Amino acid sequence: MDLFSLQGKVALVTGAAQGIGREIALGFAQYGADIVAVDLTDEKLLTLKNAIEAQNRRCLVLAIDLVHVDQIDRMVETAVKEMGRIDILANIAGVNVHKAAEEMTEKDWDFVLDINLKALFFCCQAVGKVMLRQGSGRIINMSSSFGVVGFGGRTAYAASKAAVSNLTKTLALEWSAKGIHVNALAPGPVWTEARHELFSNPEFYANLLKKVPINRTAKPVEMVGPAIFLASEASSFVTGETLLVDGGFCAQ
Repeated sequence: MDLFSLQGKVALVTGAAQGIGREIALGFAQYGADIVAVDLTDEKLLTLKNAIEAQNRRCLVLAIDLVHVDQIDRMVETAVKEMGRIDILANIAGVNVHKAAEEMTEKDWDFVLDINLKALFFCCQAVGKVMLRQGSGRIINMSSSFGVVGFGGRTAYAASKAAVSNLTKTLALEWSAKGIHVNALAPGPVWTEARHELFSNPEFYANLLKKVPINRTAKPVEMVGPAIFLASEASSFVTGETLLVDGGFCAQ
């Protein structure tokens, strides 16, 4: 038995157009899953679709604004109609606002919480209903090392990610006995397209590395192995957990 095989599974990945979401979608496909790739626009998703179909896996592309719950519901209805089922949900979509606490506006706060927490929950709810009917499923929520420890200038982001980890525990308590494992992935500093400008600042980057025992930032592809673990039978007795993949960032 291949504990890490996703053969015959259907995985819905939000935030799939770039960064961690794209790498996880590609990784799931490599291990046998068909993919429902979700993001705001379908331009980059079509490139991902071609890469997944080149692996002889099916890929459904959906341009969805996750801020709108009715679009989340339609997303799930379309995914089930086209793919037949949903076995894995990877809630990777997320946003951040870098501001001092005293400068954070209500608009900033709502922007971060609406995507990182509200949309994530309603994705869990909508897909969870499908998984409850199936009697099985794996949900992977995107938390962060900043949901475990504090980091200046990340008030809304850190609050949202701490909430995601606790939401993950709560959903696991409700759904694990019904066959749905719910866990969270908590990366440390990952050099993505969205963080390129920030991490390219030599002073910021040098100060950041002082907090990372491995002494470097992660590549998005380094989140794939942990995600496959949580999506597969390799984690058959794991639920309600937040898996830190942070290069030791939170060990201090």
